[in-house]
Amino acid sequence: MLRLFDTHNIRIQKELDGMWDFKMEGIGKEYTMPVPGCFEQHPDFLKRRGIATYSKTVFISRDTDIRLEFKGVSHTADVFFDGNLAAHHYNAFTPFAAVIKDVKQGTHKIEVRVDNTFSEKSALHIPNDYYTYGGITRPVALEYIKGAYIKNLHFTPHYCDGKWSADIAVDIENLTDGDFCAELLIAIAGIEASKMITVMPGSSETVDFKLQFRDIIPWDNKNPRLYMLNAVLKNNGIPIDDMIDRVGFRTVTVEGTRVLLNGKTVYLKGFNRHEDYADVGCAVPLQLMVKDMDMMQEMGANALRTCHYPNDERMLDLCDERGILVWEENHARGLVLEQMQNPNFEHQCEDCIREMIENHYNHPSVVIWGILNECASETKEGREMYKRQYDMIRSMDISRPCTSATCRHFNDICLDMPDIVSFNMYTKWYVDDDVKKRNDEEIDWIKESNGDNKPIIVSELGAAAIYGYRSRAKEKWSEEYQSELIKESLEVYMSDKRITGVFIWQFADCRVTEEGWFATRARCHNNKGVVDEYRRPKMAYDTVKEMFEKYGN
Repeated sequence: MLRLFDTHNIRIQKELDGMWDFKMEGIGKEYTMPVPGCFEQHPDFLKRRGIATYSKTVFISRDTDIRLEFKGVSHTADVFFDGNLAAHHYNAFTPFAAVIKDVKQGTHKIEVRVDNTFSEKSALHIPNDYYTYGGITRPVALEYIKGAYIKNLHFTPHYCDGKWSADIAVDIENLTDGDFCAELLIAIAGIEASKMITVMPGSSETVDFKLQFRDIIPWDNKNPRLYMLNAVLKNNGIPIDDMIDRVGFRTVTVEGTRVLLNGKTVYLKGFNRHEDYADVGCAVPLQLMVKDMDMMQEMGANALRTCHYPNDERMLDLCDERGILVWEENHARGLVLEQMQNPNFEHQCEDCIREMIENHYNHPSVVIWGILNECASETKEGREMYKRQYDMIRSMDISRPCTSATCRHFNDICLDMPDIVSFNMYTKWYVDDDVKKRNDEEIDWIKESNGDNKPIIVSELGAAAIYGYRSRAKEKWSEEYQSELIKESLEVYMSDKRITGVFIWQFADCRVTEEGWFATRARCHNNKGVVDEYRRPKMAYDTVKEMFEKYGN
């Protein structure tokens, strides 16, 4: 399942989930492996770093062009179709596609060469405070297209003078050697529109619509009303392709120190969540995504931060349906300047930003774009990179505010750039200080460092605890210590009118890379979850529920 709803009625789409042939480089034995899945699921590869090849034979029922869609491959993929390279892609957390023209009816072979090793070629996937799994970790589909097809669909709602309108942009790609002439039809919320288009040979064209609406029910976190947006491409009156997406009418703005959803102040209270689950790694199935969502909502959360990378789109679909406010960010965590100066860093970040926004733009739940968690924002060179990434996001989307979570306390020089100032604070875990005193010092510094009159979010707070370790002495690593520290921190932050949101680090314990992290992460896990990797609640679970209920929405 790629999404939680059908994205095509006309275009034939075949999901390729299931068992694929598998071979690990350097090992003579052949295997079969589930897709989606992480190859670390197999007992022979429990902490394997290497290059492997997945292969599958498919039958194409007629002469056609095809499109292979990959929702996530970790972390580098080379896709071959009948032995010919069809696509190369880097980054485990963003989708990509390969278009193959003039495929003949019959049997064909798909091969995907995956690589989860660390090297200079990989600036973002490095030994880190989360694990880089290997494999085809998200769903895959094969689609039949012919001649021309709808490549993308973007929906931007607007509200003015009591009325809703929307800009709709549709990207059409012409695969043929001649002009492609067709009719493009749009339908949403009872409104229909159409345009005649001509796309030049071998090129793409963006077709824009501006529509006005009546009787719209807006999307918000308490009433997440969704509408189906349908685009159909007709050639000589015959439908040849379509694309369906699910959207919501809502606006997200920043006004002084407040974040506004549809013009009303909203307070974000939620969790940072890694895509990591015991036994299945980052290839989290829908059932377990739903379980995570149920548990977070039971505690009273209304927000989710997709630390530190774009999430599986099915999780965003769940957030759309349930009114969860999402901070989604590009993939870069804790990099010092030397790492950011890797020659691949900037273009790999830019690719991630582009693919994140292009593919997740229509989700009403996504209300904040984030970049560069805890990177070198205290340096002149780092500031230049932050600026380029903020500029790139704003060139693609001005309908959402931007932010970046900093831990460069008292020396960050980039606070003038984000719309929202966010800081990660672990008082009484890494820093032995009074929580309120430390918070006051941080906010005073923010105001004096070009962050004045902006919303402030505490983007990380928390403490580690080993599930089941109870101690009346309440020392660090005990469930009691974690529970009491989270309570004290939330009391300070959620009662402070200068703060507009809190994200607890983190929802669930996650695996970390052994290289460089084993000495500071017991069990080779980041243990700051309020549940463990099996989703067994710690004492802090009920504490968070109590505090989120106490401070309301």
